[in-house]
Amino acid sequence: QVQLVESGGKSVQAGGSLRLSCAASGRTFSRYAMGWFRQAPGKEREFVATITRSGTSTYYADSVKGRFTISRDNAKNTVYLQMNSLKPEDTAVYYCAAAPSNSYRDGVAEYEYAYWGRGTQVTVSS
Repeated sequence: QVQLVESGGKSVQAGGSLRLSCAASGRTFSRYAMGWFRQAPGKEREFVATITRSGTSTYYADSVKGRFTISRDNAKNTVYLQMNSLKPEDTAVYYCAAAPSNSYRDGVAEYEYAYWGRGTQVTVSS
C-alpha cells in the first residue's frame, strides 16, 4: 500500500513557475514508477509526465514538453514536477500516481497506476 500526498499548488501569473511535490508513505517508493496527471474543469483527466523507478527515464505529454520536468528523490520518497513558463491552459488539479512494475508500460495510461493522491490545485491567470 502506498499513500500519496501532493503539495505546492497555488495561483500564479502566466509565465511563472511552480514546483509540485508528491510525498509517498512506506519504504517501497523506489519500486514504483511515478506519474503526474491533471484534470481541468469540465475535462477528462490527462497524462502529464512519468518517471521510471530509478529516475533514469522520463516521458512528457506534448503540451508540457520543454516546460515541465519530472524528477524523484528515492531517499526522500518524493516525486516532483517543476513547471516553468506556465500558461492559463495549465490550470487544473494535478495528481500524482504510483505504478507497480507489473502494470507499468509507458506510463501514459491511468490503468497502469494503482495508487493516486487527492490532487493539488494549480491556477494560472493571464
